[in-house]
Parts: sequence; structure tokens; C-alpha cells
Amino acid sequence: MSRPAAIRRARPAEAPLLSRLARDTFRETWLEDHAMGYSAEDAAAFMAEACGLPASERALADPAQAVWIAEDSGGAPLGFAHAGPCSLPYPDVRLDDGELKRLYLLRAARGSGIGGALFDEAMAWLERDGPRRVWLGVWSGNLGAQRFYERAGFAKVGEHEFPVGATIDREFGYRRG
Repeated sequence: MSRPAAIRRARPAEAPLLSRLARDTFRETWLEDHAMGYSAEDAAAFMAEACGLPASERALADPAQAVWIAEDSGGAPLGFAHAGPCSLPYPDVRLDDGELKRLYLLRAARGSGIGGALFDEAMAWLERDGPRRVWLGVWSGNLGAQRFYERAGFAKVGEHEFPVGATIDREFGYRRG
């Protein structure tokens, strides 16, 4: 990455930008790079639900959630992080637990340090009132992400199913604190 990135908090009016970025990073990461083999219908339904404009609007309007966007020096988006209250399906999740819900980069930004900077922003926000338990889910086959989160002090605490349409992915639950 030749140009430096800026990381900033996304504003509610940027829901269309976040929606496009979420779709683009999902497509690059899961459909192209990991070649998950989702049917076209499953991929489209998931992107409409998880990456569609209504989902982005809800995330950006909710004061209990926060989203950061990384941009290159020209203002083009490179990736994003999304944090908020934990919604993972584990019985020991507490009401005050936080979750790193998503951390995605466009392919061109990977390996640049931007992912770590987005992670740091999200963790600082999640722990702004002091240390707390933070959770995240990561696809069982994403070994690079698992190593990254383990280096950051997270430990695998369980497994859960993550539906993408009719396809059920195996996810690992990680927790820190």
C-alpha cells in the first residue's frame, strides 16, 4: 500500500458507503479469495441481509454500536470495523460484553497494517470505560485471522453455526477478558 490510510468513525449518512464496502469485502473475501462455494441465491440473500442498506443504517444509527472506515489518502474506502454489544450464541455471554462484529479489508489493503489499526480503534472503543470481555466469531478455516486474534489475547472458547442462506459455516467463538 503506497498511500497512507486514515481511519475515522462512520456517520449515519454514510450508510450507502458502508453497505457497498460490506458487499465488496464480502465478495472479495468469501466468494473470491476463500471460494466458499455458496450458491448465487445464498450469497445474494446473505449480502442483502447483512450488507444491505437497512443493516448499515441500523448499525450507524444505534449509539450502542460503532463503525470505522479506513480510507486511502484520496478518500477511497479500504475497509471497516464494526463493534457493539455481543450477540454471539454462547450461554456465558453477559449483557455488558462487547463484540468485534466485523473487520474486513478490500484485497488491495491487506497486509498493510490497516486491519490492525482498525482493530485497535474498535478495541479502544469497546474498552473505553475500562476492560471488559470482548467476543468475536471467526470462520473455522480462516487461520490467519485466528492467529491475529490469538496474538491480541483472544482465546477460542467454542464453536457455533453461521448460516449463509442454506449453507452452514462452522465458526469459532473467541473471547478476551
